[in-house]
Amino acid sequence: MSVVLGGDTKMKQIRKMYPLCIACILFIFYLSGSGSLNGIENNLSYKTTAATGEFPHKVWQTWKVDPLAFEERDLSVARTWIQKNPGHRYEVLTDGNDLYYVETHFGPTGLNRPDIVNVYRSLTARIIKADLLRYLVMYVEGGVYTDIDVEALRPIDRFIPDRYEAKDIDLVIGVEIDEPEWYDHPILGPKSRSFCQWTFMAKPGLPVMMRLINGILQWLDDISRKQGVSIANIQLDFDEVISGTGPSAFTEAVLAEMSARSGRTVTWESFHNLAESKVVGGILVLTVEAFAAGQGHSDSGNHDARTALVKHHYHASMWPTAHPRYSHPMYGEVEGCNWNTDCIRVWDENVKNFDELPKDEQIRQIAMKEAREAAYKDIIAKENEDKQQKVKDALQLAAVAPVAQQ
Repeated sequence: MSVVLGGDTKMKQIRKMYPLCIACILFIFYLSGSGSLNGIENNLSYKTTAATGEFPHKVWQTWKVDPLAFEERDLSVARTWIQKNPGHRYEVLTDGNDLYYVETHFGPTGLNRPDIVNVYRSLTARIIKADLLRYLVMYVEGGVYTDIDVEALRPIDRFIPDRYEAKDIDLVIGVEIDEPEWYDHPILGPKSRSFCQWTFMAKPGLPVMMRLINGILQWLDDISRKQGVSIANIQLDFDEVISGTGPSAFTEAVLAEMSARSGRTVTWESFHNLAESKVVGGILVLTVEAFAAGQGHSDSGNHDARTALVKHHYHASMWPTAHPRYSHPMYGEVEGCNWNTDCIRVWDENVKNFDELPKDEQIRQIAMKEAREAAYKDIIAKENEDKQQKVKDALQLAAVAPVAQQ
């Protein structure tokens, strides 16, 4: 027996087929595209960004653990990003899921970059992994990256001044260190001019991010060959981290991208003593006060200024303990001067005079310095011991007093 369906019945059946049709279309894309639904999501992300001109409404952080296990110190700072940006998605990549993220997006079902996956899997230097991961995330998804110890002072909407259009900008960065006077200094030179990378905002798929990623892979390979060890076993000092994956590497890649986009050589001179933000080759550079206020150098101002967007607390910046700065045996680290001109010149003069001394005199002076430091440590230890004993005695007296009264 056959039944002829009426018009309404046909439409109902067609509507029921909609979900199946959509699923089939997505599956076809899956087979013909990147090989994963994740690839479709990325394409949609790129297309959405290109169509609207907006930056992705996402805030990214990386840390050892997920927010449910944050210490109160980290939680209170991280919370500011959610409170001030309720329209943004907030996500933390952890030591437990970062590799999965990299394998998903850069493995065979993603961008198919096994070299990136293999290097990331091999790395044991935490700061190098952290630097590389922020660039990988920003390349894939874009949004705002910010370190776990950076507080949001203003909403992300304030990152782009009103006089600019978001559609004309691909990357938002800020000046961190602007001390070009010391460009030729043997220690401070490479660090004297840099953009901040503890907070920045990017659209997905930017060539500058891939420029950084590829540069880091090549740098790690060079270091590995030079030291004759695997990438997992390389040893890096503070300056090597800064120049290899940190602010210096970030700055070099950004200047190269600006030059390529604008068709002229862009140098740091364009950003020295930057009084107001400017756009070069689609990259918006904010003044030092935006992301790096309160440093005590580079005319960075303070966090009370209207242009200060974030506050870096530095409590998570413990990586230099594993990658120490150069420390002179007599005069310590020149970074302790915090770019104070008089202090640096005194340090340089002291080091110069010390280096001119006969070797045996250098040894004698170092021995005397070490003896003074050891004696001072003994004094401090004794004072702390006496304080602890006084506290212990006071507690014992307090415990005995009620018994005596009875």
